[in-house]
Amino acid sequence: MNCKKCNQSHCIKKGKRNGRQRYHCKNCKHNFQDNYTYNAYKVTTNIWITRLLKNSCGVMDVSRILEISPKTVLSRMLKISKQIKIPYFNKFGCTFEVDEMFVRIGNKETKNYLTYAIERKTKDVIGFVIGNRNTENLKFVIDKVLLLQPNRIYTDRLNIYSSLIPKEIHKRFQYCTNKIERMNLTLRTHIKRLIRRTICFSKSKIYLEAHLKIYFWG
Repeated sequence: MNCKKCNQSHCIKKGKRNGRQRYHCKNCKHNFQDNYTYNAYKVTTNIWITRLLKNSCGVMDVSRILEISPKTVLSRMLKISKQIKIPYFNKFGCTFEVDEMFVRIGNKETKNYLTYAIERKTKDVIGFVIGNRNTENLKFVIDKVLLLQPNRIYTDRLNIYSSLIPKEIHKRFQYCTNKIERMNLTLRTHIKRLIRRTICFSKSKIYLEAHLKIYFWG
C-alpha cells in the first residue's frame, strides 16, 4: 500500500473506522484509508472547488455539484486560500488603476467596499482590501503600488486619493479608469456573491477575502 500523500510504500495497518481499514505511513506520519465514500476526500476535490468558485458558482452550487457539505466547501475555501502565495509583481514604471466597488457583507446596513489596484496592460491585481473607504484602507493598497515606482496612477474623484498619491503621478479624469471599471463587471459576473440583486451574499468578511484571493491568484 502506497501512501496517498508522499507515495511511499512504508505503510502499516492502523485499526479500522466504520468497518474500513486504515493505514499509517511511517515516512510522513499520514493516516488514510484505501477508499473513501465521502467525495470531499477525493484528490481532485480542491481543484474542482477552485474552478467552480472562479466560474460563477456559489457555495451551495459547489455543494450540490460535488455532493459535499456546504460547511466543507467553506472550510476548504479557507484552506485553499491560505496555501496561495501572492505572486510578486516586479515591473517598475508601469501604469496602474485603483478603484472601489461596493460589496455586501451580512446585512444591507453596513457599507463595505472592495478596493483594489491593477496594472493597466496585464490587468494583474497588485493588492486588495475590504472595508470602508477610509484613509487607512486606501493607503494599504496605494502603498503597494507606490513600491513599484509607478509612472501613472489613475483613480476616480474620491478626495482621499489626492492625499496619498504624489501629485505628479496622480491622474483623475473621465474615462481614466475604464479598464478597472470593466473588471468590476467581470468580477460581478464570475463571482456569485458579488452579483447585484441576488439572494447570494457573503455572511463573513473572511470568506469573501478567501474567495477573492482564489479568484485573483489561485
